[in-house]
Amino acid sequence: MSSDAYFNDKVCVITGAGSGIGRALAENLAKRGAKLALSDIDTEGLAETVLRCENLGAEVKSDRINVAEREAVLLYADAVNAHFGTVHQIYNNAGIAYYGDVMKSEFKDIERIMDVDFWGVVNGTKAFLPYIIDSGDGHVINVSSLFGLIAVPGQSAYNAAKFAVRGFTESLRQEMLVGRHKVKVTCVHPGGIKTAVARSATWAEGIDGKKAASMFDAKLAMHTPEMAAQTITEGVRKGHGRVLIGWEAKLIDAFVRVTASGYQRIATVVNRQLLP
Repeated sequence: MSSDAYFNDKVCVITGAGSGIGRALAENLAKRGAKLALSDIDTEGLAETVLRCENLGAEVKSDRINVAEREAVLLYADAVNAHFGTVHQIYNNAGIAYYGDVMKSEFKDIERIMDVDFWGVVNGTKAFLPYIIDSGDGHVINVSSLFGLIAVPGQSAYNAAKFAVRGFTESLRQEMLVGRHKVKVTCVHPGGIKTAVARSATWAEGIDGKKAASMFDAKLAMHTPEMAAQTITEGVRKGHGRVLIGWEAKLIDAFVRVTASGYQRIATVVNRQLLP
């Protein structure tokens, strides 16, 4: 295993490490010499990630964690710090997807997305931040989405969570600067990444979720998780406050900046043409 001076021996926590970007991040950091605390609710997927990382020579602690369960996350942070003696970086990556218009969505559906995609990030950040500050060389990396840059019809709950992650993370970054803490903060906005998130999504009654997932996989999922992980770790190394993954994320970011609220009318036209 080759090491990387920047990441070597850093203790890195990754949520949602059982597949997709989380697994790719774990393998990427393992190759760089990091020590890993990996978690997921998918124990089989997590076990596969652990095996891969251990085969790369990494020291790994693995746990089944539901990031929406706050008390469990708080105890987990204490356990990780006790195990490794410190925590340098947390990648709040765990997330789920949901399709459904506001009128068709139940309160419980919206709450579930917010619990995992937003509160999961808050729980992880709050639980680990004291240890990350104490490390003297810390970094918080929160994964938002392309849909944390642009809102689209049928994604109101997901948009709400991912926009909230963006606002929370950007505010946290400023607070770390104001407080002169040696902690960097990065908000990640992946574009179309080839993961199972669309296929494992839930959807409102009357929505053809399988068709929507197939459309995403066929037309929008253009980049590998490995490419996403490489982009994220390079952004972390450079201390970037925002990391956009994929040309489409960069294009849409610029598009929204130029058009302001005008993009919303264009999004509705595209929605009618592409989405079920």
